[in-house]
Amino acid sequence: MYKIITFLLLITILVCCKDADADDSDKNEKDKIRTAHWLIGSWEFKSTDGILSEKWKKMNDSTYQGESYFIKGTDTLHFETITLQQKEEDLSYLTIIKGQNNNEPISFALTETTERSLAFENQKHDYPKKIIYNHLSKDSLVTEISGLQSGKPSSEKYLMKKIK
Repeated sequence: MYKIITFLLLITILVCCKDADADDSDKNEKDKIRTAHWLIGSWEFKSTDGILSEKWKKMNDSTYQGESYFIKGTDTLHFETITLQQKEEDLSYLTIIKGQNNNEPISFALTETTERSLAFENQKHDYPKKIIYNHLSKDSLVTEISGLQSGKPSSEKYLMKKIK
């Protein structure tokens, strides 16, 4: 009888641990980057000037990779790669803009976050100094960039629609 009870107890412990491990796979993703899960996918803003697109994918539990480009006709006027990365408790937004800053990354620190928004700033950078993402619904978000252009405050907003 003792052997049966011990065996059943071991089986129960193994099953419980296995379920806990399955739950931990979601918990392994860092808390701060998890708040940006709604960025994953392809987003687009169309205007008479052209099409702004952003594509985001999850690389691992602490890194999302994105790319942003603006196309007018057949010309790509702007292209950048973006890395959203959590290291310990810090979430950073690193961008490399083709043809700017010697193609070196520019870092923006997370300054505000909610379930539906992220704000990153780099006050040493000219434009933009601030980048904000606001998640409006499952298929729309607003991207806002602001800073100084020619010494004057400037900002741009883009209502992005999810296409994938």
